Amino acid sequence: MRPLLRGLPSFRLCRTSAPRVSSPQRRTTSNMSSSTSAALFSMTVMLSPVSPGPEDIKAKSHHLKDGFQNPWDSWRTPTFGDMTRFWRKLITGHIKFPDTTPPTVTVQKPQFLSTRETPNLRATWLGHACYHVEFPSGLRVLFDPVFEDRCSPFSFMGPKRFTDVPCQIDEIPTLDAVVISHNHYDHLSHPTVTKIAKRHPNCHFFVPLGNKSWFTSIGINNVTELDWWDERDIVLSPSQGSGPEVEQAGEGASSGPADITARIGCLPCQHTSNRGLFDRSKTLWASWYVESGGKKLYFGGDSGYRTVPELPADTDDWAPEYNFPTCPAFKQIGQYRGPFDLGLIPIGAYQPRWFMSTMHADPHDAVRIFEDTKCKKAMGIHWGTWVLTSEEVLEPPKKLKQALGQHGIPEVGVFDVCEIGESREFE
Repeated sequence: MRPLLRGLPSFRLCRTSAPRVSSPQRRTTSNMSSSTSAALFSMTVMLSPVSPGPEDIKAKSHHLKDGFQNPWDSWRTPTFGDMTRFWRKLITGHIKFPDTTPPTVTVQKPQFLSTRETPNLRATWLGHACYHVEFPSGLRVLFDPVFEDRCSPFSFMGPKRFTDVPCQIDEIPTLDAVVISHNHYDHLSHPTVTKIAKRHPNCHFFVPLGNKSWFTSIGINNVTELDWWDERDIVLSPSQGSGPEVEQAGEGASSGPADITARIGCLPCQHTSNRGLFDRSKTLWASWYVESGGKKLYFGGDSGYRTVPELPADTDDWAPEYNFPTCPAFKQIGQYRGPFDLGLIPIGAYQPRWFMSTMHADPHDAVRIFEDTKCKKAMGIHWGTWVLTSEEVLEPPKKLKQALGQHGIPEVGVFDVCEIGESREFE
């Protein structure tokens, strides 16, 4: 989301516990440079055969003449009056900044694989919504990277990290693709993407509709922009005679690496976009899925699930008497693109609910998204890095456990959180 609150002094936190499909149509090809222990790969991005989808795809109801919208009853556009009320409550002390005194979220040094070989899906949280994912096929994808101290258009003001950056871009050995959910500053950083383009010059960026021109304006041209329900097939082919060969595991292994294939799809979510005062909803926002090496991952990015009005303090807004409309897109995602081996689902930046719920899921909403999208396992994102809203910084994982219990889901081992820099493997 666009940061509304300025951050506080930084600190640390304690631990809480497809197959290749050829197409004669448009292609984009680039040479991909891997780590020093891997061969060079050439990437081809191709149009995918049309997959089944909901009946309303062709209507493009999320398109406007000069931008985009959330076409569901679950969304309510915040008004000028809402903004005025929010700032009045903030100024008068009815909305307070959370305490960021350490300990908060523990930060550890991430351990990335030095080769492209892994038998499982491996995901490493790099803070907020950023995950580095290593697929069994060898594909390496980075989601919503922001490595700066502040998520802001300014280096001297705006929300400031209260947990350290776990690593630098130069320490990520292999990177084939970067996936961006939308253009808010806590999800898209000019300094970060330019550093990625310099360190991994042929890395390919996948962005929602309308965002490509921003990348090309800063000299990044390896970009594919997609609309909701659009898909692309990816093929990484080893370049002949360039770079050392990857050592293959097992008996009878070939002398060189094989093609890496994947499919990536742009999917709906309930949010908005802007990088300034006058460009709200001019570019699209999205969730995504990536399938490669027999594993399928769902990336929720940043999304609301329903709109909750102002209610008395400590009210359970999921009580039976509060039957607010929910976003239907997530059940469509589960029906037409699920199930997923892993979901990366937002759980933070949700208070006050009357103002934030339309664009930010709370942990109870997140569990519903987990169920709707048919994820087998999930990790919580969009928390533990910047103060963007008024809930306590360690509240999201606590509420997540409560929500899981209410849904009869084990509190550990199904939908978890982890330390920043920690890797989890999923069979």
